[in-house]
Amino acid sequence: MAFIHRRGLLLGAAALGAFAITGRAQAQAPAAAPAPAPTGPFTLAPLPYAFDANEAAIDARTMELHWRFHHGAQVANLNRALVGQDAFAAMQLDELLMNLSRVPEAVRGAIRNNGGGHANHTMFWEIMGGRGGEPTGDLLAAINRDLGGMTEFRNRFNAASMGVFGSGWAFVTVTPSGTLAIATRPNQDNPLMDGQRVLMGNDVWEHAYYLRYQNRRNEYVSNWWNILNWDKIAARYGAAMAGTLRV
Repeated sequence: MAFIHRRGLLLGAAALGAFAITGRAQAQAPAAAPAPAPTGPFTLAPLPYAFDANEAAIDARTMELHWRFHHGAQVANLNRALVGQDAFAAMQLDELLMNLSRVPEAVRGAIRNNGGGHANHTMFWEIMGGRGGEPTGDLLAAINRDLGGMTEFRNRFNAASMGVFGSGWAFVTVTPSGTLAIATRPNQDNPLMDGQRVLMGNDVWEHAYYLRYQNRRNEYVSNWWNILNWDKIAARYGAAMAGTLRV
């Protein structure tokens, strides 16, 4: 009996060791690629920079997971929701979000969540990859006029970002005349759903920062300014006034 007991203990220890090794290997292995999106009008565009381009605020692994899996899943799910919805599938993304009330109720929630996420992230990737600093020219003049100057703007925008309860976004909206305002939205809602255009915005969902910052959203929000590309944001400002800004 003692022999059987010792043999059982040895076998049990070996099994636990194998489980621990397998568990570690699985934890370290890269996540599987997302399932291919069904044929549809929307695609996941490549990032305009390397995954490590935003290390001053966002680590490379977070960038990859965020873009490949979170944004990628939203594109796939948006295309799925639009299957059989030919009239809405033919719309540009901003038009689709501005016409949510016309979308059949059965797919409206999926299109709202995933279409909003696609618009939000498309903008988000575009305005990063820079070295921070401050804007110049017409954009700086608008910030001084409408948002109290850069210091006041940053303080107000950071407060808005921290004030989002749970998951959501902080935005700067822009009118065709160039007027700026700070706004927040829950989940993946986008100001386009209210007929407003977005100049810039920050994602404050936990998946946008948790690997590096855990629950320290304030650090992420503060560091995010260091990777903004003000040339890209200024180009969006010009497009807004020219009537060509989409998402």
